Amino acid sequence: MKRFLSDHPTLRGFLIIGAIVLLIMVLNLYTALATVSALLRIAFFLAIAFFIYLMWRERREDIATWPRRAFVAFYGAALVLVAAFGVYFWRGAGGPDAAAFLVIIVLTVFSMVRVWRDQRRYG
Repeated sequence: MKRFLSDHPTLRGFLIIGAIVLLIMVLNLYTALATVSALLRIAFFLAIAFFIYLMWRERREDIATWPRRAFVAFYGAALVLVAAFGVYFWRGAGGPDAAAFLVIIVLTVFSMVRVWRDQRRYG
């Protein structure tokens, strides 16, 4: 049996997941699972916000020299991006909301990259 499971890692992984699900169901740990899930969502949101802050802190001198229009467009897109992630982590998303969330993320990242590249182009 040990050799069979070592030869089939996907099956072994599914058996481990099944054992965890069975343990949660038998011990009635639904509330603990919901609590851990909520804490992980909050931690992930804070990690994303901290990463954005670090990126901003490294490049704020360059951004301060940009023209006002590029400055406002870049920071506006960053605020929309943070707000979109906040709404997603607060309410969740499914169906049309998930599609709208993805469209917002793609458009804000595109606009930020476009402004960044336009301001970094020399000539």
